[in-house]
Amino acid sequence: MDGHELMRDPQVMGAVKAALSEDVGPGDATTLALVDPSAVATGKILAREACRVAGACVGKSVLECVDPGLQVAVVVPDGRDVEAGGTILAIRGKAASILTAERTALNFMQRMCGIATLTGRFVDAVKAYGTLILDTRKTTPGLRVFEKYAVRCGGGANHRFGLYDRVLIKDNHRRLWLGGDPNRLDVAVAAARKAFPALAVEVEVESVAECVSALRGRPEWIMLDNMSCEMMRECVALCKGISMTEASGGITLERAREVAATGVDAISLGCLTHSAPSVDLSLEWNAV
Repeated sequence: MDGHELMRDPQVMGAVKAALSEDVGPGDATTLALVDPSAVATGKILAREACRVAGACVGKSVLECVDPGLQVAVVVPDGRDVEAGGTILAIRGKAASILTAERTALNFMQRMCGIATLTGRFVDAVKAYGTLILDTRKTTPGLRVFEKYAVRCGGGANHRFGLYDRVLIKDNHRRLWLGGDPNRLDVAVAAARKAFPALAVEVEVESVAECVSALRGRPEWIMLDNMSCEMMRECVALCKGISMTEASGGITLERAREVAATGVDAISLGCLTHSAPSVDLSLEWNAV
């Protein structure tokens, strides 16, 4: 999905309109009180720190939603890097409209640039091994589509979008699963396939023995949860030619390269969306 496709999503435009409604309410009191409604200005949204851009398309949409007459040009598109001081969006039009849209546009863009930038650091760390960097469902409620798009802008890939598009058998499912035998995870895989034959099946395992148990069911993915690198290497060798492997569980940027070196196909990281710091962006006037 590129930026144009993202903004054609009714859910995305609904979220943009809801964010503006939350901020503007019945009217931007300060701007209405102080700014000449006919005043025209040119400005820019710029990065105060180097970052990977994500959400330029969203910021543009926010501005145009407030005032379709605004002229908004994307200078640095999503997925590209910008240096500190670089312009991401250039804007011309009614100053009052730009002021009203400013904070909502920046809120989306700062959050999304932060996710893309952190994702890019993980992608760079494992580049030598060709390991996929995956996100998770640990996203801000209602903003998942924006955050997962930002992960892709950073060079990462999306794991399942929700509970509906992949079967992922985790420890809490196994505790409630009828039968619940860690030595017969293949039976759980078979039950999942019978219920949802069109979906990929993934099984979370915490030991080599559980990996062997799950592999008998030939799931598409095995998630190696909170394992040592030595244990991961053993599981990767067992899974070769049968299931793809995904390392998960508190993997830091400092440890990512070491984990990738075990041969896992992917590393999934909740921190990409739940802990990425927002990037410092601001609106500055060129001329008023």
